[in-house]
Amino acid sequence: RAGRARKPVLLKRGLAATIREWLLAAEYILAEGNSQVILCERGIRSYDDATRNMLDVIAIPLVKQLSHLPVIADPSHGTGRRHLVGAASRAAIAADADGLLIEVHRQPDEAMSDGAQSLFPGQFVELMSEVRAVASAIGRTVQAPTVVAR
Repeated sequence: RAGRARKPVLLKRGLAATIREWLLAAEYILAEGNSQVILCERGIRSYDDATRNMLDVIAIPLVKQLSHLPVIADPSHGTGRRHLVGAASRAAIAADADGLLIEVHRQPDEAMSDGAQSLFPGQFVELMSEVRAVASAIGRTVQAPTVVAR
């Protein structure tokens, strides 16, 4: 269905999906005529319970080499911990991610879901400044964030 929808598709990598499986899932959508596919690296399962998932940062440049599709990172789900989102975001931009998907909440500790990985608005503003500095250091720019409320 997503291949025939003619709407953008954000294809998130599954927890146990290999890069090959992720790209084949994208190919399935593309084969149905939908070229509006964005790949999202959001962490894979690891043996350690210190984080929710393990953001596979090295997958970003690898997938960009193997595919023409844009690749974004979700450091919120990729780490599951607010205090790790910044480092993961900076690493993803340094690894050439085309964008970031970051959870922000006015009161994360009261959020119905994903509160532990959500930034406070002030933390997000500070992080964007850091991300711009990383991007600038490698000759890239960062566009203004798009805010989506749910």
